[in-house]
Amino acid sequence: MKKLLVLFVVCAVVGGGVVPPAWAGGRAGPDVEPVATWNGLALEAVRAIRASDADAARSYAMVNAAMYDAVNGIAVQSDGRDRAHLLTSPDGAPRRGDRQAAAVAAAHAVLSGLYPDRSARFDEQLAADLGKLGDGPSVSAGRAWGQAVGAHVIDVRDGDGSRPVETQPGGTGPGVFPAAWSGVQYRAMVPFGIADGGRYVAPGPPALGSLDYAAAFAEVKLVGDARIADPAKLAHYQYWSLPAGSAQPPGEWLKIALEVAAKRSLSDQARLAALLSVALADVSISTVRTKFVHRHWRPETAIQQADTDGNPHTEKDTGWKARAGSAGSSPEYISGHSSFSAAGAAVLAGFFCADRVPFSHVTDSAPIDPSTGEPMKRTFASFSGAAADAGRSRVVGGSHFQFSNEAGLAMGRSLAAEILAKKLLYTTGPTHHGECPL
Repeated sequence: MKKLLVLFVVCAVVGGGVVPPAWAGGRAGPDVEPVATWNGLALEAVRAIRASDADAARSYAMVNAAMYDAVNGIAVQSDGRDRAHLLTSPDGAPRRGDRQAAAVAAAHAVLSGLYPDRSARFDEQLAADLGKLGDGPSVSAGRAWGQAVGAHVIDVRDGDGSRPVETQPGGTGPGVFPAAWSGVQYRAMVPFGIADGGRYVAPGPPALGSLDYAAAFAEVKLVGDARIADPAKLAHYQYWSLPAGSAQPPGEWLKIALEVAAKRSLSDQARLAALLSVALADVSISTVRTKFVHRHWRPETAIQQADTDGNPHTEKDTGWKARAGSAGSSPEYISGHSSFSAAGAAVLAGFFCADRVPFSHVTDSAPIDPSTGEPMKRTFASFSGAAADAGRSRVVGGSHFQFSNEAGLAMGRSLAAEILAKKLLYTTGPTHHGECPL
């Protein structure tokens, strides 16, 4: 009877599939939640230091690459079937190591390396997690392996092009973004998962004198005008605004993933978080490179200086201000919110083998709902629907033209497809679940 009970627990059916519990592979119970807890600490750190979107995405990718490789390394040694690693080979992983101990130790090593000023907070959480797991030989082995993996991730990503910080000077003339903007070194960062970030650089905005440009101009001039009161459009923009001091757009999609995958196994959560955060980090490369190449002006500048664009169908309005409250701190083309969101949504749909997964979510920047007095919660019928909502928010906020939203969404979807097709797959036997490359 006891054997039957154990078999039933380990093979519990979750969401229509047989999914091992989060503690499978060395524990007697779900003592800690490594992926949720340590990603939560990463989100906290990004908020605290007011990291940029690209900085945040890189941090999340490093943390989750380490946790995945730590957990996967033990699984490869003990489960009899190999799944590809990301940055750290499973060679040397302890066959009987505790996977939870490995995950928390790996995340601790990465976060301590990235944010040494916050090491006391990370040390406290590590001690708490290990205290729950105990001090048996499997925990000690898992911890040592995780520490080694985390240290390796820090070493591998050192000198990856994310530093030193570089700035592109402001430009002049019609159609050109006029202000200097920093962080452009990310255009040349070494990718985590894709072969070449240049492959996804968008082709560019429509010509200033074209009818397509004039149509997009007219739309944002109307829907993004701060002088036209529209509480719904303002709330829509604010919900997805995610400025410095928030988890940034990559962090918001990581939050969504943690919520919808909360009941999945440790191995599943680690793999999803790695796939997602790697796609988000890599899409930042193509996004920054596209902005750097095209240097397109924001709607506020374009509308205020429309008499210089050579287009007979646009009209200057020197008093026009974006509903967002600012002209924008980087070139307009493309929308980074759109590229991050599309990449995040595509990875989630690929992982779950379904796009239409309904969920409700509260973002870091959600405005207060006057009917409840609580931060606004929005409900989405699908991952792609949420991505479309995020991208469109930039147009109603007056921050981007619709063509930049569309180009960003296309970029994110295409890049995520490469990640899903080539990363973290089984190395032998079937590598797909249904039509989804998992």
